[in-house]
Amino acid sequence: METSELIKKVRKIEIKTRGLSHNIFAGQYHSAFKGRGMSFSEVREYQYGDDVRDIDWNVTARFNKPYIKVFEEDRELTVMLMIDLSASLDFGTVNQTKRDMVTEIAATIAFAAIQNNDKIGVIFFTDRVEKFIPPQKGKKHILYIIRELLNFEPEGHRTKVRVPLEFLTNALKKRCTAFLISDFIDEGDYMNAMTIANRKHDVVAIQVYDRRLASMPSIGLVKFRDAETGEEMYIDTSSRRVQEEQRIWWNNQCRRLDEVLKKSRVDSVSISTDQDYVKKLLALFARRC
Repeated sequence: METSELIKKVRKIEIKTRGLSHNIFAGQYHSAFKGRGMSFSEVREYQYGDDVRDIDWNVTARFNKPYIKVFEEDRELTVMLMIDLSASLDFGTVNQTKRDMVTEIAATIAFAAIQNNDKIGVIFFTDRVEKFIPPQKGKKHILYIIRELLNFEPEGHRTKVRVPLEFLTNALKKRCTAFLISDFIDEGDYMNAMTIANRKHDVVAIQVYDRRLASMPSIGLVKFRDAETGEEMYIDTSSRRVQEEQRIWWNNQCRRLDEVLKKSRVDSVSISTDQDYVKKLLALFARRC
């Protein structure tokens, strides 16, 4: 992508997603993703109704009247975005590709994070870890992430969900909130990796999919190319047998993902490319409050 075109796209995404984060997500995000705990802030005079367990006995003895300790939430979080860049994300039949939506969702979460003074980092993955961007703060860092999302060319084509999860578990020592954004079209086993990662960190899964994967349109004989394997074949989309096989395949994919998320106790949301991701994310945040 040419530099001038890239700058325009980055600016367009920044304007849209920063506005969404500022006007819609700030309060919900803050409530849904808690800090590491409570830290001491100051002391003040005891008031009726205060918890006597918070009395600071040293200050109370010095001034001969009761004082209590005041605590505030230690808000600063580290947020990691684990972003699927496999070839299947380039698929889209409605308003945009899955990768377009993934980019917007990632940017929106990133801006919400920096508005809450959180650090944000990224793991790009396919069937390998393609790039690791260590967590930092600030708008400049967010814009760098968006540029990479738009312009990064991965070496791999397939999806292995266990790869970023294992990397997260090993690379980040302190607990973080990690958003795994993918279409989850992965025939491999990632149950164990998901469970271990969510025990150490707070993992949230965001599935982005195209509704045509669930319901194949009847448009006759069509040449298809598997984006991840490169295999090409002609398929009769009007065939009831073909449509039923596609439906069964998709239902099995969804059932398998649901099973993994349930057993590993990972919060999740599924978003189609023709849906409003804002409403979906707000619903996810609300469930966590």
